[in-house]
Amino acid sequence: MAANEEHARIDPATQASEGPQSGGEPTAEQAAADQLFQDAEGGELDQLRADLEEMKDRALRSQAELENYRRRVARQMDEERRYAELPLVHDLLPVVDNIHRAIEAAEKAGEAPALLQGFQMVARQLEDVLGKHHCTRIEALHKPFDPHLHAAIAQQPSPEYEPMTIVLVTQEGYLLHDRVVRPSQVIVAAPAAESSGAAPGADPAA
Repeated sequence: MAANEEHARIDPATQASEGPQSGGEPTAEQAAADQLFQDAEGGELDQLRADLEEMKDRALRSQAELENYRRRVARQMDEERRYAELPLVHDLLPVVDNIHRAIEAAEKAGEAPALLQGFQMVARQLEDVLGKHHCTRIEALHKPFDPHLHAAIAQQPSPEYEPMTIVLVTQEGYLLHDRVVRPSQVIVAAPAAESSGAAPGADPAA
C-alpha cells in the first residue's frame, strides 16, 4: 500500500521538465514567427517559379537558335558540295568551244570524214561527262531573251520572229544545276520599223 502511494506521488521537478502539454495553444510570439516563416517561404517559392520559367524560356530560345544554326550550316555545306565543280567546269568550257569550232571548220572545208567523226565523238563524250556532273547547255535559239541566262551582243531585223527573240547563238551557255556557269552569247531580233523604214519613235509628219 505504501509502495502504491509512493508510485502515485508526482515529482514536481519531473513535471516541470516535461514542459507544457502538447495540446496547449501557441503563444503570440510563436504565431508571429510561424507567419513570418510562411511568408518568407511563399516569396521564395514564387521567385523559384519565376526563375524556372525564365530558364525554360532561355532553353527554348537556345534550342531554336541551335536548330537554325544547324540548318544554316547544312544548307551551306550542301551548296558547297553542289557547286564544288564550278571552277573545273568553267575551265573546261573553252575546250568544248574549240572542239565545236574545229567541227564547224572541218565541215566547211570538207575535211576527211574520219577526222570529222573523231571530233564529233570527242565533243559528244565531253558533253556526256558534263551532263553526268549536272552541267547542261542552256537552250537559247529561238527562245525569248532572258537576261538571267543570255547575254545579247547585237540586234538584227527579223520579220520571222518577235522582237527580243534569239535568232542566233554565237557562244553556248551552260548551267551547273541551277546556277549559270556562263550565259549564252546571242543575237536577238530587233523591233521592226514603224513605217517605210522610219526609225522607231520618229514623227511621221516631220
